[in-house]
Amino acid sequence: MKAVWKTQPEEGLEIRETQVPKIKEDQVLVKVKATSICGTDMHIYKWDEWAQKRIGKNIPYIFGHEMSGEIVEVGKNTNGLVMGDHVSAETHISCGYCFQCRTGNEHICENVKILGVDTNGTFAEYVALPYRNAWKNDKKIPHWVATAQEPLGNAVHTVFDGEIAGKTVTIFGMGPIGVCAVGLCKAAGAAKIIAIDRHELRLKFAKDFGADVIVDTSKEKDVKKTIMSETDGRGADVFLEMAGTSEAFNMGIQTLRAGGRASILGVFPKPFEVDMTQIVFKGIKLSGINGRKMFDTWYTAKSLLSSGKIDLKKLVTHKFKLTDIEKGFETLIKREGMKVVIEP
Repeated sequence: MKAVWKTQPEEGLEIRETQVPKIKEDQVLVKVKATSICGTDMHIYKWDEWAQKRIGKNIPYIFGHEMSGEIVEVGKNTNGLVMGDHVSAETHISCGYCFQCRTGNEHICENVKILGVDTNGTFAEYVALPYRNAWKNDKKIPHWVATAQEPLGNAVHTVFDGEIAGKTVTIFGMGPIGVCAVGLCKAAGAAKIIAIDRHELRLKFAKDFGADVIVDTSKEKDVKKTIMSETDGRGADVFLEMAGTSEAFNMGIQTLRAGGRASILGVFPKPFEVDMTQIVFKGIKLSGINGRKMFDTWYTAKSLLSSGKIDLKKLVTHKFKLTDIEKGFETLIKREGMKVVIEP
């Protein structure tokens, strides 16, 4: 099969022929019908400081993790899945026996392995998945749409980390997850949604998904003043960080009201200074968000999709063949697309 490899500790990728995975007894083999490029994949492709520390000695390996496909082989020790099922992947592969797993926190398993980060991933024609990580999809959902469920799940986890109905919300970072978060806040009855980014195309998507206020940081001279003005000088009730930059984090904290909630999903390339005194004296409730809750988040996302509250079709701007995947990365680097889907 053809697969996309990270082979060198530098920017780029390599397309290689390799063997179709041989599954274990508790795994299923999935023929990948669609896989999409995520922010994490961008870190790996660029080989930034985060990727260098996180991926380390894993290379060479196949990366990618968002996917939808069809089961073509089922292991002996599996349940609930049959050949022909359409599935996506829960990318946190948990051990099932550590303290976190046994107390309802599999998504932060002490021994977790991440698909496409710690194991071979989905930028390939086939992928082997633990059967517990294969989420069965409604066959009515096209594969090129179903592949975006994993980032939708990230948004669901972040948005519903606390109350949203009647709240004023700032969302920093209008990538696919941030745009999904806008739609979720709208569906959940947020009083006002303020979307912040520096790219015009992304802000247009935010507006289309229901943002009430758009703040373009490339043009706005005083972002703090604008946000405070839109929140009656009090600050936002909820701050969702999805940009993964120190500037976004610090501005979000500065424009959050006393007693507000900050839910942080962004992956930051390197450490930075934070004014913890401000967090303490403002009584801010600060949460780190890691992936999706297993598997509560998936059920919530499924309900939102089936109800039509969230339309993932609108997120997909480009489709490329696996052999043209570099065009997909170039499209995102140039900020010319939103969700880029690869169809092997």
